[in-house]
Amino acid sequence: MEQAREQGKRWVISTREEMREAALIVAREATRRVSIFTHDLEPGIYDDPEFLEVIKRLVLSQTYARIRVLIADPTRAVKSGNNFVHLGRRLNTYIAFRHVREDLRTHAEAFCIADDKALVYRLQAARWEGIADTYEPAVAKLYSKMFDELWQASEVEMEFRQLGI
Repeated sequence: MEQAREQGKRWVISTREEMREAALIVAREATRRVSIFTHDLEPGIYDDPEFLEVIKRLVLSQTYARIRVLIADPTRAVKSGNNFVHLGRRLNTYIAFRHVREDLRTHAEAFCIADDKALVYRLQAARWEGIADTYEPAVAKLYSKMFDELWQASEVEMEFRQLGI
């Protein structure tokens, strides 16, 4: 018989609103680090005022907190602006953005990981269907490892420096 989960909550997401809420819940679980892999900074998700407030509180309350964001295709965020980018400009010691190298853009998924334990994950970034879990260290560490590899291989490009990304 399967053991009951002692910690955390797992649920399925299928709409933009559920994704927004899941990103908020997962970000609230963070005490030191949030890692986000996104294709276009998902407007309405990562620039939502509530999400930005959670991120701002995290970095201002913990001097060692770090927010890292990998963006596969930042064209829309750069052209139309994004409140997360603006927050990153103001708190650039804590929030870092990197552009995924073109040869590494083979990942179709999108995810947000808090402290290698909580995550919201979508297999296809273009769709809202996915899962969220507030305590799943094994899976979160797996995607954190992938994120770290992509992070190391990606660099801040000149256009991002000019825009504060």
